[in-house]
Amino acid sequence: MALRKSSKLGQAALIKQMLKRCSSLGRKDERLDVPKGHFVVYVGENRSRYVVPISFLSRPEFQSLLHQAEEEFGFDHEKGLTIPCEEDVFESLTSMLR
Repeated sequence: MALRKSSKLGQAALIKQMLKRCSSLGRKDERLDVPKGHFVVYVGENRSRYVVPISFLSRPEFQSLLHQAEEEFGFDHEKGLTIPCEEDVFESLTSMLR
């Protein structure tokens, strides 16, 4: 049980670090249109911009996308959080999470 709890704490720290880094990216006018409690991700080959609620971070389905993003791109880049997923798949998934 302690191992699982420490793993969750590590995930939470990683997510907080990722959000802090992403919130400082982009042009100032782009950041102004992000409501409180939301963050921006870029999806697909065209890097389409989506604003999603922070509550998605606790959902296993979204966490799976974050793990894929970490494996493919890492979180240490300056282009924003990119989700390696086709746009229609991402839209379908996020519509089910709402």
